[in-house]
Amino acid sequence: MTPKIRSATTRRGAGQHRHAGRITYAVLALFAAGSLFPLLWTAIAASRNTTRLAQTPPPFWFGGNLVRNLRIAWTDANMGTALVNTVLVAGTVAAGTVLFSTLAGFAFAKLRFRFKSLLLLLVIGTMMVPPQLGVVPLYMLIAELSWTDRLQAVVLPTLVSAFGVFFMRQYLIQALPTELIEAARVDGASSWRVVWHVVFPAARPAMAVLGMLTFVMAWNDFFWPIIALTQNGNPTVQVALTGLGRGYIPDQSVIMAGALLGTLPLLLAFVIFGKHIVGGIMTGAVKG
Repeated sequence: MTPKIRSATTRRGAGQHRHAGRITYAVLALFAAGSLFPLLWTAIAASRNTTRLAQTPPPFWFGGNLVRNLRIAWTDANMGTALVNTVLVAGTVAAGTVLFSTLAGFAFAKLRFRFKSLLLLLVIGTMMVPPQLGVVPLYMLIAELSWTDRLQAVVLPTLVSAFGVFFMRQYLIQALPTELIEAARVDGASSWRVVWHVVFPAARPAMAVLGMLTFVMAWNDFFWPIIALTQNGNPTVQVALTGLGRGYIPDQSVIMAGALLGTLPLLLAFVIFGKHIVGGIMTGAVKG
């Protein structure tokens, strides 16, 4: 084969689309089914009653009690207030974590100051401390401030995370060239102007990922909200769901209906913003 023919063949091969085989599609379908099964089973259980769920074999298709169970869960768990509170808490925590973690990550990645390495080690070291150890002093502080059963008791302690700081630092080290910062300094830009016009655009893909992860974690957080909040006061979704499990014989179908109500907003958020987040990750990867 002459060099010209080999070159033309290589170009044609590079332009062709490669299609996955049947085994690949079968494996992907298997993993997709395994991922969707918990949600599907929650919906099936929410459409049945406790008596049917206790039978063997369990039901594998929908019943006719879904609307009834959703209505009971919405009323008994004060789900309307819980959803609003959770959106406020998760949104505020996600925004605060993204903002403060980006600023701190930029400082650790590109700025020079005394005890920089020591402070970074302290930040990373806090991730190794179990959060349960700080519950008692944190609750004493919240009670001293009269914040018990108020949303700020859940929001303020989680406005910044060590993981977020470390995540943004590692990203900005590679994604933000030092030359851009120096060029902005030469043009007379202040520190805040550099952050707004240089750091934030470069960190946007990582900020989107961190924001989504933090929002999901704040939405699903149960340990601290159940201590700081009450089911009849200002509950989040996870706190409100605890009210459905009380009683001598808890209604499992109603509990599943409440869990379904608490999961649907997360699915809706991912459907709306999922493509933008994945697109941002790919854009950042190509630029890097």
